[in-house]
Amino acid sequence: MKKLIYTVLAATIALTAFSSCSQEELDSKSVITMDEMEPNEFDKWLEANYVNPYNILFKYRYEMNESDFSYYTIPADMDCSIVLAHLVKYLCIDSYDEVAGANFTRQYFPKMFFLIGEWEYRNNGTFILGTAEGGKKILLSGVNYLPNVLNGTWGGYSDPKAGLNHYYIKTIHHEFTHILNQTKDFPADFTQITGSSYVTDSWSTPEYTSGYLPRGFISAYAQHSDREDFAEMMSIYVTNSKETWDGWMTEAGDAKSLIQAKLDIVNSYMKNTFNIDIDELRNAVLRRQDDVMSGAVDLTSLEIN
Repeated sequence: MKKLIYTVLAATIALTAFSSCSQEELDSKSVITMDEMEPNEFDKWLEANYVNPYNILFKYRYEMNESDFSYYTIPADMDCSIVLAHLVKYLCIDSYDEVAGANFTRQYFPKMFFLIGEWEYRNNGTFILGTAEGGKKILLSGVNYLPNVLNGTWGGYSDPKAGLNHYYIKTIHHEFTHILNQTKDFPADFTQITGSSYVTDSWSTPEYTSGYLPRGFISAYAQHSDREDFAEMMSIYVTNSKETWDGWMTEAGDAKSLIQAKLDIVNSYMKNTFNIDIDELRNAVLRRQDDVMSGAVDLTSLEIN
């Protein structure tokens, strides 16, 4: 907002000076020129797979105006961006298309993805995987780590599927849940289930990074607030198998009932508000994950069908 104000003031001062010191007519041709860029094959692929069917911009080139100046950021590698564009399309957009229909995806999915190469590091030892802004934009960070995640050599995940989910795919489902909540808020009953146990910024301290399941939370970050809790419930549920989820419920012990109560609200919210069965969505996501891991999906092709 400050940049916008400065720009307007500068333009106003320039026009005032011009009207005071010159009687010449303004040239009809603007002195401001825009760089013209020849679309490459990836740009053409994005237009065919994102822009034309969904009106979604997938921005992989670094843009200062889309970046958060509070963090040190770098551009996303183009090859990594190509792979991620395929993953987002196949595992997220196509999954919602399959379960809810393309009209749902066109209406609700964010209209912009912006990629940066590095994570956004905070001074408390955590880093930001992604953000959702105004129901329209999702930032995906750490794109340049994607090859290491996919070969199981980064972030403590030797299983590429688990690493891919944690750092990228779950993030998209998480942020998209925020966008859906901005469209229609979730029931207040959700907040009451563990309402006195949220710890805001303390979730990342040693006291809370373990033992969260017996406290009634599906992840450490879910302890931050009711909104993050809801998004974590949704995104973790649809990106993990029933066997994995059931194992967590066993670990939760008596708090299983708290997590189940939250899941029931998430399920009814998605069904009643958007006509989405989260079990059907999970089945679609997991099947597509298996396709990716088996090599059945070409993540580098820029062929346009």
